[in-house]
Amino acid sequence: MIALLLAGMLSLLYSLLLTPLFIRGFRKLRWGQFIREDGPQSHFAKRGTPTMGGLIFISGSVLSYFLAKLIMGETPSASALLVILMMVGLAAVGFLDDFLKTRKQQSLGLGGWSKILGQVLVAVLFAVLSLRFANHHGLTPASTKISLFRDLNIDFMALGAVAGVIAFIVWIVLIVTATSNAVNVTDGLDGLATGASILAIGAYVIIAFWQFNQSCQIVADKAGCYEVRDPLDLAVIAAAIVGGLIGFLWWNTSPAHIYMGDTGSLGIGGAIAALAVLSRTELLLVLIGGLFLIETGSVIVQRIYFKVTKGKRIFLMSPIHHHFELKGWAEVTVVVRFWIVAAVFVLGGIGLFYAEWITQ
Repeated sequence: MIALLLAGMLSLLYSLLLTPLFIRGFRKLRWGQFIREDGPQSHFAKRGTPTMGGLIFISGSVLSYFLAKLIMGETPSASALLVILMMVGLAAVGFLDDFLKTRKQQSLGLGGWSKILGQVLVAVLFAVLSLRFANHHGLTPASTKISLFRDLNIDFMALGAVAGVIAFIVWIVLIVTATSNAVNVTDGLDGLATGASILAIGAYVIIAFWQFNQSCQIVADKAGCYEVRDPLDLAVIAAAIVGGLIGFLWWNTSPAHIYMGDTGSLGIGGAIAALAVLSRTELLLVLIGGLFLIETGSVIVQRIYFKVTKGKRIFLMSPIHHHFELKGWAEVTVVVRFWIVAAVFVLGGIGLFYAEWITQ
């Protein structure tokens, strides 16, 4: 518990106090935001605002996690290290995309398929490693079973050893690419993705800490207990990420002094996906990441409708947050209302998680 609080506080202070230094450094490097010509006119004033801010809260989260573990004299767990691997790996893909954008001063950095390839490679590495490192109870960080509130009776290994592992890897790739791209799509207004990510990852702090308290290795009553490897350490790394995001939000809220960029959005999306897989609540991610699902869905629906109707649109612009901007909502109004929507989804996810435990 102390490590959890330490990690969160250290990460918050890191982002809150050091972001101005990063902003000055990014300005000198000319790492400025590129603005789409077809976007809302109000966004043109944001051109040149420092981007790649994901470097700040991601580095702060990782450093704070290790420092908290060092202070407490504890050894980092395999599960937390896998979350860090996923977050840093996808952040590296996003950084390359951001760097090329700032270098070329255009909206396209990495090609679409190149970015997907990078995400897939990181996801495959994560999937393979997550089935290793069994603890003394025989638990690996991930399970080959599909999970909702805990593992369901749907096991990929029923397909056979080789086919089962392949199916599991494909499943993880789908979760990772969908989640990281969904957070990336949501990152279009000052503070929107940051605030929504705080809520989503905050849910995993609660879920993982509850799983630790109700671990099958701790509680005497095994009814409803959780078979999760390193649940407390998952809560610690999640708290470190939340702390870093809160500190970053101080500078990222409207009018933003810095943006997280693809570096941050892909990294955070990867962390959310990893936390869902390792806490064995994969399908619950649909609720906990409900806002991200809506944002991505609006883009998919818009494109399909545009092609089917040969040029007509459902929304004035997608993702849907831009639709409401063009309808006349102030940017801050859109952000706060979308935060409320995200909070409702997160509370619903946590509520169902707890309700399922009660029924056990």
